[in-house]
Amino acid sequence: MGIWSKKSISQLQVEEGGGHELRRTLTGFHLTLLGVGAIIGAGIFVVTGTAAAQHAGPAIVLSFVLAGLGCLFAGLCYAEFAAMIPVAGSAYTYGYATLGELIAWIIGWDLILEYLFASSTVAVGWSGYFTSFLRDYLQLHLPPELITAPFDVRPGSHTPHLTGAIVNLPAALLVALLTGLLTVGVHESARVNNFIVFLKVAVVLLVIGFGAFYVEPANWTPFIPENTGTFGVYGWSGILAGAGVIFFAFIGFDAVSTAAQETRNPQKDLPVGILGSLAVCTLLYVLMSAVMTGLARYDTLNVPEPVYVAISRAGSALNWLRPIVSLGAIAGLASVVLVMLMGQPRIFYAMSRDGLLPPFFSRVHQRFKTPYASTLLTGAVAMVVAGLFPIALLGQLVSIGTLFAFVVVCGGILVLRYRQPELPRPFRTPFVPVVPLLGIGICVSLMAGLGMETWLRLIAWLGLGLLIYFGYGRKHSRIGHGERTPAPPPPADLGGPL
Repeated sequence: MGIWSKKSISQLQVEEGGGHELRRTLTGFHLTLLGVGAIIGAGIFVVTGTAAAQHAGPAIVLSFVLAGLGCLFAGLCYAEFAAMIPVAGSAYTYGYATLGELIAWIIGWDLILEYLFASSTVAVGWSGYFTSFLRDYLQLHLPPELITAPFDVRPGSHTPHLTGAIVNLPAALLVALLTGLLTVGVHESARVNNFIVFLKVAVVLLVIGFGAFYVEPANWTPFIPENTGTFGVYGWSGILAGAGVIFFAFIGFDAVSTAAQETRNPQKDLPVGILGSLAVCTLLYVLMSAVMTGLARYDTLNVPEPVYVAISRAGSALNWLRPIVSLGAIAGLASVVLVMLMGQPRIFYAMSRDGLLPPFFSRVHQRFKTPYASTLLTGAVAMVVAGLFPIALLGQLVSIGTLFAFVVVCGGILVLRYRQPELPRPFRTPFVPVVPLLGIGICVSLMAGLGMETWLRLIAWLGLGLLIYFGYGRKHSRIGHGERTPAPPPPADLGGPL
């Protein structure tokens, strides 16, 4: 017992609903589609322009390839965990079952950083597309002071400076609206969700297919802009930094690994789904970023709505595509914010259920049956962050948080292969220790490209988390103090699996 205490597989099964196995109906094709729907989203519509303008230039396509490789190795490690631990899982659950409570806390606290700032980042991107739509099609011009973050970061610097604006009001209002909906209970319709997935993939294909005819090759010269003398601002270091920033675009691929229980043949179908979805999305991202930087100079894409700006540079020939891009991005990004805001309270709930956070975070509304306390807290913080900070800063925090979680997952595979080689593994990560070490190496390299200020913010966040754990979580942990009686399963409105 103590900081290295673990949950048993049987205990996890009881907590997740009595250990009943889900129906195994998914094939590798289904998992590939699941992965594509989860990956294609906020990153390509929001962060790509910032990464190209501030870091990599047209060589952002190489950044996508590098980031895709990091996801590939981490995804194979996720797949082993998902197949080995037969419950709805995440890095937090995997860590608690295999590496101990302290590591689980660190991962869970890191996931809070990822989800919380991801919802804020996407909300800022949504604001850019929404205000552009109002301006160009409804002739509504909102004051610049109310649609811009009061803090911003200059290229080559990670330190915020004042812009003179007051607040990004549309981003804050979107978070407030969705938080209110989640508090009273929202059930996503499968048909609506599938339509949004189809819409955003269709927008990407339309931009690639029609935008390719209006590319100006001169915009790709120089393909790798000369480094300015600052690490991460163009040149090869800029490609590395760009890969770290646009890693945000691959968030969601681990949704494939969480479907291990419902897969017919995990040993075969999981790698097909992970590798297939990553290959498809990396190809789409490479083509999309090449078309965007070919339509518009890379230094003009440092905006919240880079796809819209790129299409606009093609002139009247692609005017018909502009409203489609706007509406697709507005619908797609709003759904992503909703999912992120649903997922964050689910993490709070799980950690509170284990005793690592106060009972406040697992309070459920008597009427709506939702985790209203943690939902309102999440929404309030996300609203403030979305209203005050720019995409460049928020995207870096989300990326470094995600990369850190991937490093821990890859490291967990190495530790378990050494400590518990006898554990049954329906799917085994190939070429261990090479694959986990490559995953760790690439992810740490991408983290290094994000700059010292971003590292310091991550360290400060983890330091705060450790203070909370040793000040509260360790003393109140149900597992760490030998409590074997599981808490009741979470209510249905808590959102997707951890």
